[in-house]
Amino acid sequence: MQTIFDISTDGAGLYEFTRDVKGWLREAASGDGLLTLFIRHTSASLLIQENADPDVQIDLAAYFHRLVPPAHDPSMDYLRHRQEGPDDMPAHIKAAMMPVSLSIPVSEGRMMLGTWQGIYVFEHRDRPHRRQVVAHLSR
Repeated sequence: MQTIFDISTDGAGLYEFTRDVKGWLREAASGDGLLTLFIRHTSASLLIQENADPDVQIDLAAYFHRLVPPAHDPSMDYLRHRQEGPDDMPAHIKAAMMPVSLSIPVSEGRMMLGTWQGIYVFEHRDRPHRRQVVAHLSR
């Protein structure tokens, strides 16, 4: 069983879509299985992260921005791929460092996430984008 989630982003940051996945599972599944999520882009990632305190998402975004600054930062002089702007190659680097797929156990139609866990698209580009996440439930 599969579906695609379309997630709109407003620029770099984390975008939770746990509720969308829960809603799809409510309609699609009643038993046990394994949910695989895969993002169809090379400049964004998927994360399971705390969803109780929004400062966690802010700090994560700030950390990765500091770890991999824009291409116009002097520390990034070595980058060659610059055609799509100063955020493009750094976005590819961040996506290479973080997961682009997740596996989540499902029991009785519910994801076995922890109390404070949510599912996020981590947008690495500065401009708004529409991201697609493919969900596959296997039993």
